[in-house]
Amino acid sequence: MRKIWLFIAMSLDGYIADSKGGVGWLEGQGSDNGSIDAYSEFVKNIDTVLMGWNTYHQIVTELSPKEWVYNDFITYVITHREQVPSEKIRFVNRNPADLVERLKEENGKNIWICGGANIVWQLVNEDLIDCYYITVIPVLLGSGIRLFENVKHKIRLRLLTTRSYNGMTDLVYTRR
Repeated sequence: MRKIWLFIAMSLDGYIADSKGGVGWLEGQGSDNGSIDAYSEFVKNIDTVLMGWNTYHQIVTELSPKEWVYNDFITYVITHREQVPSEKIRFVNRNPADLVERLKEENGKNIWICGGANIVWQLVNEDLIDCYYITVIPVLLGSGIRLFENVKHKIRLRLLTTRSYNGMTDLVYTRR
């Protein structure tokens, strides 16, 4: 069965976006990029991306307006807006938990929960995330959109690995 992975970055104080929804702070502490490419390593094992409308809209209007950066995957965008799908992007008006349960039963690689916060909160509260891959960015934002707001019950995790580079730390957990 396919696994559900949350692969996301957050500030040291737990935010995934600043108070205006911006992510311009997503960088290490300097120019020491080394040879670590966590993203390329991660995506080798996924073939499906799930995101909410706000994340999708931010990607196509701000972060990568000229090219769809997830062309190697099938992307599901959860939205109530009527949109024309493409070969690689599917717009669905569906409960995230129901969609994840259906996708888990299909053949394929793992499924990446890309964002946003509302989707993450719903899946965390249904205990549907199998693995948490969180990169902690060396910045304190003070306010914004929290990664784990509104968690309704305790979920015990087991630390699998850690890795630090350029002031950032990757934390990888699985459910116990």
